[in-house]
Amino acid sequence: MPSFNRFDLAQILFFLAALSILSPLLGAYMAKIFAGEIPKPVRWLRPLESLTYGAGGITAHKNMNWKAYAGALLGLHLVGFLFLLAIQLSQGFLPLNPESLPGVPWHLAFNTAISFVTNTNWQSYAGETTLSYFTQMVGLTVQNFLSAATGMAVLVAMARGFAGRQTQELGNFWVDLTRATLYILLPLSIFLSIALVSQGVVQNFSAYLAGTTLEGAKQTLAMGPAASQIAIKQLGTNGGGFFNANSAHPFENPTALSNFLQLLSIVLIPSALCFSFGR
Repeated sequence: MPSFNRFDLAQILFFLAALSILSPLLGAYMAKIFAGEIPKPVRWLRPLESLTYGAGGITAHKNMNWKAYAGALLGLHLVGFLFLLAIQLSQGFLPLNPESLPGVPWHLAFNTAISFVTNTNWQSYAGETTLSYFTQMVGLTVQNFLSAATGMAVLVAMARGFAGRQTQELGNFWVDLTRATLYILLPLSIFLSIALVSQGVVQNFSAYLAGTTLEGAKQTLAMGPAASQIAIKQLGTNGGGFFNANSAHPFENPTALSNFLQLLSIVLIPSALCFSFGR
């Protein structure tokens, strides 16, 4: 039976304390975001929000009933599925592929596309031997944002349904999706990715490195833009890691602090949403 000492207990208590402090603060912040009350520190992003609506032809003030809301959601993820599937199949012809990896087999690409679009993130492949940097960034990371933001939007719509029993309007899916991404997931992901890079998580576009072990065996060290994907992987509870071993890989989770940050970030938004729901 493994030993359990005071240091172990202190880590657990510190983790619970950090989660207990941050969850209500983030929950209150997210409640304001989804209510359209954009806090001053992030109001500089308003032009980007407006630009997104304009580029997508979105009427931000138009409310949707449940059919329109669900239709927009399903339409987005159908397009996302086809886009991710196409990227994987044509990977061999796309840029940012220093290892010249071929296109992903259609059945694996199909499974992976459905998995990431639905926030399931089941991995039946090793990222470092199957996917190029372009596929990881433009394909998987984008879906990590969109699938997580969709889950948040659905929760918000459900909360509006409970609060407004006399109306069929649930808000606007595109507005909820944009605000969840722009004001919540993106800032947190940038902050976390910088913190992870400071701990040694790799973030580059280099070709894989070749090395020799002490026993004289040849070894290949996988590189890539891992930190940026790990951040949204954790914050969005996506689970699809950059490397095959996910957060057990030393390039994805090299220190005790990076491990603590990843543990905290994967439960932070779900915990905070409980407070948002209560508001």
